[in-house]
Amino acid sequence: MRIENSFIPVRGVGEKTERKLWRNGVTHWDEFDPSYVGDATGDRIESFIATASEHLDDGNSAFFASAFPSGEGWRLYENFRSSTCFFDIETTGLSHHSSVVTTVSLHRDGETKTLVRGDDLTADALRRELGESDLIVSFNGKRFDQPFLEHEFDLSLDTPHVDLMYVCKRLGLTGGLSAVESDLDISRGGMDIGGEDAVRLWHQYEAGDEDALDVLVRYNQYDTQNLETILDYACETLHDDVFARHLP
Repeated sequence: MRIENSFIPVRGVGEKTERKLWRNGVTHWDEFDPSYVGDATGDRIESFIATASEHLDDGNSAFFASAFPSGEGWRLYENFRSSTCFFDIETTGLSHHSSVVTTVSLHRDGETKTLVRGDDLTADALRRELGESDLIVSFNGKRFDQPFLEHEFDLSLDTPHVDLMYVCKRLGLTGGLSAVESDLDISRGGMDIGGEDAVRLWHQYEAGDEDALDVLVRYNQYDTQNLETILDYACETLHDDVFARHLP
């Protein structure tokens, strides 16, 4: 599903009206005709399409993140897939007041990199990787990862953010990331470690164990790579449920 299939950002257009348009064969902005709705709504839709088309041509994801209802951010993914950054952090604890970020893994357009504390994990690097992406994706990152990074590195990240935890809940997938991976049969290459192990591995690295850092980085990178797999599944499922089943 693409942004151009959507009419729900328009004031006065809810799910019912949007689905009515789809059932009548209006599945893309180019197919819209005001005769399918009242004059006032038709004018608003035409005005939105004209404005939104310009923002889409300019690659302005922020416009659509603010225009769409909060639970519909997943609809931006197909348009901004190649410039979407999946990210996940590891820390020494749960509070950004008493703990620090140890690694940040970022996965974009098929490539994964990890920034490591004391090496290349800097505010400039994070600002470049996250701030210059068109869309960022996390799991519980709106409540945990992003505030942690903003606090420790004095950042203000305003890149449109899709938090997969809420998308998964919409699909009946509950629990943490590992639980969702298990439900969807997504592999971690045989790794059987969790958050507490990540803290232990970091302390082992600080004590001089370079191999421990390698394991931690691999674990963190699986987080981000699996986020892409989960979002691909979620978008396909939501496409079928929200859009495809309402087509004529």
